[in-house]
Amino acid sequence: MIPALTKLNYTNSGNFFLIAGPCVVEDSENPFIVCESLVATCARLHIPFAFKASYRKANRSSINSFTGIGDREALRLLREVGERYGVPVVTDIHTNEEARMAADYVDVLQIPAFLCRQTELLRAAAETGRCVNVKKGQFLSPEAMEQVSGKMRAFGCENFMLTERGTTFGYQDLVVDFRGVPTMQKNGVPVVVDITHSLQQPNQSAGVTGGRPDMIETIGRAAIAVGADGIFMETHPEPARAKSDGANMLRLDLAEKLLEHLVAIRQTIVHLS
Repeated sequence: MIPALTKLNYTNSGNFFLIAGPCVVEDSENPFIVCESLVATCARLHIPFAFKASYRKANRSSINSFTGIGDREALRLLREVGERYGVPVVTDIHTNEEARMAADYVDVLQIPAFLCRQTELLRAAAETGRCVNVKKGQFLSPEAMEQVSGKMRAFGCENFMLTERGTTFGYQDLVVDFRGVPTMQKNGVPVVVDITHSLQQPNQSAGVTGGRPDMIETIGRAAIAVGADGIFMETHPEPARAKSDGANMLRLDLAEKLLEHLVAIRQTIVHLS
């Protein structure tokens, strides 16, 4: 398997690392289209990169929402993407059994925000030996992630990271408190800012989550400016046609320009320091 994300030499690259891809494996072609584009851009900009796609979506607004093409088939495709392009692959898990299953196919197991306090799920992910990305719950303070970090270490996992993805503000919006980046970095692990899910507008009456993709670059710029170690984002060639989270994804052809801007900010910060 490819080395886990946190073992990549991103600290000496002078850059943040990127976790990006479509929300979910929709078919047998889209993951390869998205990954090939991002690999080329990240190679040119010297950004350490890991590909992300969920093999199945469990947290859906509506009973009619798309959940996946089949677990084993989607995981097989994710493994093929990683092998073809030589990048680590990240996917979500939701149960202890899924942790053990997905670990056979991917490099990084991701704990969804709503599940970040599920002790036995954290244990199951840690015990696979894979790198783990734990997303901060929309209902938690950054300080509360100290307890999550303590659980991971108690289960023998030092190879993990924490991701900020916004905090619930009212019923249908999220806000990002950028003080959370240095606060969570005190746990001694990389901190990532999810610049697309942070712009979700959940709980819409239509049963489909809304979003503010026009603000993706704003959140991204702020994340790099405050010293985030990594950026997480979901991207798709045609977000309007995406089968999950299309309302807050970045259009794939806009990714290169965004990343150029973020690299410029990062280089400025490195120079000033």
